Amino acid sequence: MGNRLSKIATRTGDNGTTGLGDGSRTEKDSVRVHTLGEVDELNSFVGLLLCEDMPAELREELVSIQHDLFDLGGEICIPGYTLITDDHVARLDDLLEKYNADLPPLKDFILPAGSRAASIAHVCRTVCRRAERSIVTLGKTETINDQPRQYVNRLSDLMFVLSRVLNRFAGGSDVLWQHERKRG
Repeated sequence: MGNRLSKIATRTGDNGTTGLGDGSRTEKDSVRVHTLGEVDELNSFVGLLLCEDMPAELREELVSIQHDLFDLGGEICIPGYTLITDDHVARLDDLLEKYNADLPPLKDFILPAGSRAASIAHVCRTVCRRAERSIVTLGKTETINDQPRQYVNRLSDLMFVLSRVLNRFAGGSDVLWQHERKRG
């Protein structure tokens, strides 16, 4: 898998291109590079979420997700390469089931609010949805595997569920949208 970076400022991108993991070069504004940036941003926000207080088991699961996202970025960076599998997607399905089990059913829409950790999880969710849209766009022009798209789709759902879990962990609850609330 790719070369280790020993020098960060290589100046090879000064002409507006960047190297992919297979050694080829592409424009820095290509759909593939844009998608890679979306996944990198998501991973950075998961890192920010990890700065917050949370159950130790959840922390370990989020660290595993960060590693998965790094692998997902690698898969996008190396055309034709596979790193994310059905097992990765199934692990997220298991986490969704686990964390959803103790939550009350939703009867109303919730706002992306509450505790700081829950709010950061909502940011992760929205960045994840953007990354998913980028993967879909990339798949329209280049061949990519289904699993990266499926993984981020499940991960955005998981981040929604985790926002609810983190609000409860902080001693709060969901912040409900109030349709009849007077505005103005």
